[in-house]
This record gives sequence, structure tokens and C-alpha cells, in this order.
Amino acid sequence: MKAEYINPFFLATKEVLQMMLDVETERGQLEVLDGMIANKDVNVLLGVTGDLKGSILFSFPEKMTLEMVRIMAGMEMEQVDAFVSSALGEVANIISGNAMTKLTSSNYVCDIVPPQIFVGENKSFSMASQKSLLLPLKTPIGDFDVTIFLKGV
Repeated sequence: MKAEYINPFFLATKEVLQMMLDVETERGQLEVLDGMIANKDVNVLLGVTGDLKGSILFSFPEKMTLEMVRIMAGMEMEQVDAFVSSALGEVANIISGNAMTKLTSSNYVCDIVPPQIFVGENKSFSMASQKSLLLPLKTPIGDFDVTIFLKGV
């Protein structure tokens, strides 16, 4: 997987979280994975179509998810319900849309498929034995992961 696929996701995530939540985002050590595994409490899966095909998986701890929604909506939430899931899906949608825009600078024209939200740890997504890249991210309100599986057509 090429670095030019990864950097747009990091930059888009950093910019969106700064703008929407007023939090700084730092990148952790990249890691190659076999397939995709949702290793946090709340997970958002988006498909990518176009010049690149694949999936992007955002994985958040529940506490961070609830804090993100509190900051955005100004409401205390006690559990991940339909409202929280919808808000988190929209954040992932915005980040991914911005990343797709950034990919155009590398001459890739891509689009995203609407997000699917999964609540609960250890959900495994089959990627036909393909490798994906884990991009761990750290913020003052929690650490989360973006797992990227993209390949050129």
C-alpha cells in the first residue's frame, strides 16, 4: 500500500477533529495487519470506489465516542444510541470525503460509500487475505484507529 493513500486520511482526520472538536491529533506508529479487525467499542466502516477500491475502518473507544458527541452536540450522552451512532458516522463521512478530495492531488478520483456503524469489539471484516494498514491516532479525549485497505485498479 502506498504512502500517498495514507497521508490524506491522516491530514483529513487531523483537520476535521481540529475544526469540529478543537482537539489536536497525533499519529502513532503505522502497522501492517492481515485483514481488518474492529478492535474498539464503536466502529465505522466506509467503502471506497473509483481509481482506488477498498475500505476504511474507524475504530473508537466508547468513552471517546460519547465525548466527541458531547462536544459537537453540547449534550451529555450515557450510551451509544442511534443519535451517537449517526453523529459518529457523519464525522467518519466528513473525514473520508476530505481524504478523497486530498487524493485528487495524486490524480486519484474516488468516492465513498455511506458508512456502516458497528458497536462492540472484535468484529472481523474479511478482506480476502489482503493486508491493511493500521493508523493509530492519539487525541486528548482518547486514542482511536483508522484501518486502511485500498488498492489501485
